Amino acid sequence: MKANKYIEELRSKSVQELKEELVSAKKELFNLRFQNATSQLNNTSRIAEVRRNIARIQTIITENSKMA
Repeated sequence: MKANKYIEELRSKSVQELKEELVSAKKELFNLRFQNATSQLNNTSRIAEVRRNIARIQTIITENSKMA
């Protein structure tokens, strides 16, 4: 359910907004990996969640480019 709301939110954004969100998610993933490597990360499942979100964003960008 939560993912469906996130996907609908992504679909309502422009390509430029999606690209900005993608950059932000990649930065977050980098920070999470860094925290994990230094044993500072408590919730390791967040890494997988962010990776899935990056894939969702990239999928929506691809869909939009094929429709245009």
